[in-house]
Parts: sequence; structure tokens; C-alpha cells
Amino acid sequence: MNSFLDALLDSSLDDSIRGVPPGTAPLRLRDVGARGWRPAAGDMALPVLTLDEDAFAANRDLIFAYARRHGVALAPHAKTPMAPQIASGLVEAGAWGATVANLQQAAVLLRAGVTRLILGNEIGGLASGNRLGALLAAHPEADLHAFADSPAAVETLAAAAHAAGRPPGRPLPVLVEVGAGRGGARDRAAVDAILAAVLRHPGLLFLDGVATYEGAVATSDPAETAANIAALMQRTAEAFALVRALAPERPLLLTAGGSAFFDMVVAGLAPVAETDGNATLVLRSGAIFFHDHGVYERALGALDARRGFACGGATAADFRPALRLWAEVLTRPEPGLAICGFGMRDSSFDQDLPRPLRVHRDGAALSAEGLRVTRLNDQHAFLAVPAGNDLAVGDIVEFGISHPCTCIDRWRVLFGLGADGRVRTAYRTFFG
Repeated sequence: MNSFLDALLDSSLDDSIRGVPPGTAPLRLRDVGARGWRPAAGDMALPVLTLDEDAFAANRDLIFAYARRHGVALAPHAKTPMAPQIASGLVEAGAWGATVANLQQAAVLLRAGVTRLILGNEIGGLASGNRLGALLAAHPEADLHAFADSPAAVETLAAAAHAAGRPPGRPLPVLVEVGAGRGGARDRAAVDAILAAVLRHPGLLFLDGVATYEGAVATSDPAETAANIAALMQRTAEAFALVRALAPERPLLLTAGGSAFFDMVVAGLAPVAETDGNATLVLRSGAIFFHDHGVYERALGALDARRGFACGGATAADFRPALRLWAEVLTRPEPGLAICGFGMRDSSFDQDLPRPLRVHRDGAALSAEGLRVTRLNDQHAFLAVPAGNDLAVGDIVEFGISHPCTCIDRWRVLFGLGADGRVRTAYRTFFG
């Protein structure tokens, strides 16, 4: 095992970590499963965020099967969990590599032994380039593929390659980013300027392919979204042709694909890679492994509606939400209202509020029908309770969340549950 991951499993947890019961003597991360904690039984300090490990594994197997069926590779975006145990596990399971958004995330994964990375973002100016160079110098084994959407971004990467002091024959791979709505070159002139800038640094940089992100052009109108993504895929293909003309023999990458519209990416770019014969299409989907009870539930429903998930007899509805937030009812201060012990510091709320799934009382799982989160304070959740519901102080409510990427980042440790509802794994997160 990688020494960083091994040391991570030997690191200590105590009751300064949310979820760990007060008074628990420090214990190693690797030993947490021996405690047999069940959040539904109140064994843990609440609130706590958990990962259904069987659901996660099923989601992993399903998206990997989809990738194999369509001849594409996966570099899951590590920004969703920022847990090196999870990222390295996905690589061991067959992922091409991983994606990161910034230098801190790259540093964590390189230390964990995940060496093939897509740096899916511009990183700034020359000072950032020098910091990337220092990181690459510390990790000479790194196979890092970096975005550039302007000549200025290219200069940053040239500074990084220079500062890294890489030996001859190991220049830094540059992915020309084409985009709209966020980063990315907007037109042919911008792409040409990036290509010219890379060619000004032979020995330091080389053209590696083309990148984009389709989610930035999505709107609330499905037809408009489909048209926007199709146009972006066409521009990406055109930029790829320009790169191929300058690098006729080199293996190249095409990369795009979040967790909502990856079928449109495959439809638009997989034929380009196949026709080229020396290119790999890499999807960067990250949230798909976790799914949710909100924004991605709707997105995958829409994917099925357009019959976009072609994978044998499977459908996108076969993905399972894997994250749960557990909290206790603190008070029933008035009819129709309950206050639960979690809030904005514990859960995502940017794209839907958490959804009550079940109520747990004295070992029994009860219906949460009619319960609804109406708003959050820092550490309080307001639940509307229908008339006749006997929800009581001390009941434990199990919630589904919407948007994993802005939920997990609130937690230093994510606890993995087995099929029996007991904690069997603890995952350290590294959000900086």
C-alpha cells in the first residue's frame, strides 16, 4: 500500500470528529469498523454523514460498464469526495486516472499514489505556475495533464514546467480548453492563439488534446441545453482537428463529461476519437458515484427520458443514492414543527434541501411520509410535520441530500456503512 494511505489508516480519530461518540478514546481510522456503530440506533454522535458502500460499489460498477460499452475512459473528479482512499480505490478498480480542480487537490492525490491526473481548471498566473512546478519537482512520477484556455494560461504552464526541472523528453502535457459559460476558448482565434503559445515552448510543453465541460452551457430548457451541448461538442471536435494537424503521430486526449449530460458527450465525441484511431475520450464524472435525492436524481431521470443510458438492459434509474445524513429531533416546540440537529454547516442546500427518508425509533424504521425540511439555520433544520404524525424528541431522522459536491466538503470524515447499517470504514477528506 502507498505509504501516505497506510499512514492515513493509522491516523487517529477521537470525539473532536463529528460522528464519533463523546468520550471515545482515540482509535485508528482502520479500526473504526470494529466498533459496530449504527447511526440509526443512536450509537454515534449526531449529526453524521454516511456512505452506503454497497450503493457506491453498484454505482461504480454501472458507470464502469457504461464506459467499457462505449469505449471511453474515466478520470473521476476527486473534488466530490476529496478522499484519497476513494480516489485510489477507483483507480484500482480500473479508472484511467483522476481529475482535480486545483493544486491542493493534486498534491493530496499525488501523495496517495494517484499519479495520472487531469488538472481540470486554469490555475492562475506565474506564481501559481511556480507552485505547480514545485509540486511536479516533488513528484517526478506525476503524469499531469493541464488545461489552458489562453496564452496567459500557457505561460503559467511553461513556468511550471521550467520550475519542475523536468529532464529532456518529459514536457508538460497541455489540453486546449474549449468552452462557453465558464472557462474555455470561445472561438477559433482563441484556439489558434493557445496552439501558437504552446508551440513557442518546445521541450517544456506539448499539445496533449482538447478539453471542455458541457455542464456550463446547460439551461432550464432541455431542448436549448441539448442544442448548446451539441454546438460545444462540434467546437471541441474542430479544435481537436487543429491539434491533430500539429501532432499527427501523438496519442491525444479528448475530455469532458460531468454527471448529468455525459451521454451527450459520448454521442458528440466518441465518434471523433474512434475515427481518429489514436485518441482516448476521458469522462470526468465524479458525483455519479454518489448520486443523490435531488439534482442528480432529476438529471438521471432526464437522461433516461432521452434514452441516453445505453448499457445493456440497465438504465440510469439503476444508480442509487449513497449518501445519508442522520440527525436527531431536538424539540417539537409547536404543532406542525420539529427542529432537527443539523443545519447549513452539515448539509448541502444550494440545490434542494435535504429530504427525510425514514424515522428510526427504538430499533424500528418508520415512515417519513409528509415530513419536509422547510429551511436551515447554521445548525438547525426546520421540519414541517403533518397533523397526526407522532414524530417525537429523540427520534432519529435519516435524510437524503442533494448535490454531493457541496455536502461532503463539510465533513472531515465520511463514515461508510455496510448492508447491516453498521460503520465498517472511515474515509478522511482533504478539502484544505
